[in-house]
Amino acid sequence: MRSALTAAVVAVALLLGACAGDVGTADETARTGPSASAAPGGANRAGRTDRRSTRKQARRSGVLAGRTVVLDPGHQLGNLRFPDEINRPVPAGGFTKPCNTTGTSTDDNYAEATFAWKLSKQVRRRLVRLGAEVLMTRTSNRIDEWGPCVDERGRAGNREQADLKLSLHGDGSYSIGAHGFHVIAPKDRRRWTSDIYRPSRRLAMKVRAALHRGAGLDYATYVAGGDGLDFRGDLATLNLSDVPTVMVELGNMRDPGDAVLMTGTPGRADMAEALVKGAKRFLVGAGTPSAEPFVPAAAGTG
Repeated sequence: MRSALTAAVVAVALLLGACAGDVGTADETARTGPSASAAPGGANRAGRTDRRSTRKQARRSGVLAGRTVVLDPGHQLGNLRFPDEINRPVPAGGFTKPCNTTGTSTDDNYAEATFAWKLSKQVRRRLVRLGAEVLMTRTSNRIDEWGPCVDERGRAGNREQADLKLSLHGDGSYSIGAHGFHVIAPKDRRRWTSDIYRPSRRLAMKVRAALHRGAGLDYATYVAGGDGLDFRGDLATLNLSDVPTVMVELGNMRDPGDAVLMTGTPGRADMAEALVKGAKRFLVGAGTPSAEPFVPAAAGTG
């Protein structure tokens, strides 16, 4: 079952060249927060989660009032320009991994970092409207910045005792026909994730259901056993978290259908709506009056 949007939006995207105009030179900074601080030469030091981006905006009432959510937009647009910085080893939960990677892209070079950034902003707006405080692991999408490293992303929200963390990504498989999304939760690893394993699994189930049944997205056909749910112990972003967390690969950017959804505003809006539904149902349950049914976004919204 492909998303119902795919066939119609593919034709429009092919006519308008929607995938080609937003990569490589993007220099976007979140309007609701300061730019990530940068050292000379563009080295990003934005490892500390930015609390200022939504604190003044968050309502004092709402179904998520008093809740804190961390959003981790994967990668950074400028990672490609800083190989020494992103390849240095950092702690990853009992072992080390490179600080970061460049991420993937569509065949038309629409960067994963840009997708994750735009989607995170849409998710943030919806969460703030529900009263939540939203912390971002990066506050810009810039070609002259890099990071933060995966250990900093993994620890984001720990000090603030956040209620949950969503790490948002796109995948880049070249397997024929590979498409669809999957949600990754931490394995149960003593000393690292034993305290968050069960709530993270619940969060993963809520997010998976919202994306599949709500937004109509396919489970990944090429990974995670075909059920859209995976458990991994090799990801610093999950291993170093002390709050319930999942990493969401929202589609395969190398698949034409997934690429259209991920690069288009309507597709991202539906994904954002579903992610918020999943987070809300994890935090307050599906039976509350606020758990309204999913309504696909109209073109041009979000």
